Amino acid sequence: MEIKLTLNGRPVTGSVPPGLPLLDFLREKGCLSVKQGCETSNCGLCTVLLDGVPVLSCSLLAARADGHSVTTLEGLREEARQFVSFLADQGADQCGFCNPGMVMNTIALLRENPDPSDDDIRAWLAGNLCRCSGYESQLRGIRAYLDSRKR
Repeated sequence: MEIKLTLNGRPVTGSVPPGLPLLDFLREKGCLSVKQGCETSNCGLCTVLLDGVPVLSCSLLAARADGHSVTTLEGLREEARQFVSFLADQGADQCGFCNPGMVMNTIALLRENPDPSDDDIRAWLAGNLCRCSGYESQLRGIRAYLDSRKR
């Protein structure tokens, strides 16, 4: 099947076999921030934005993205750069494996709710598996970033 979509602001076409996950299509297109972790839709490592909404690209067939806009971390570098240093300052990037999913979900959260509560942040990050930090460092980093924007 031939699909056409917008990937990180650029039109992209490709021939995809039935059953190909969007994750595999994106990696073939050079989007290496999209990672495969659990293969069960439970870790959040493969999170991308589909028409601005976070989705797990391992659970979505590439054919379903036909005609839509897909954004990966490669397409959000400038926006992400604004706050990833706050995550690092809090030790939230110990191994770095979960960072792309965390960043994608945080960007989506802040676009929807520019001043979230700690409970809002926890809810948005709940689908992201982090084996290193216990999530409190991510929460502190996001909170520090939000506080810096208020100054």
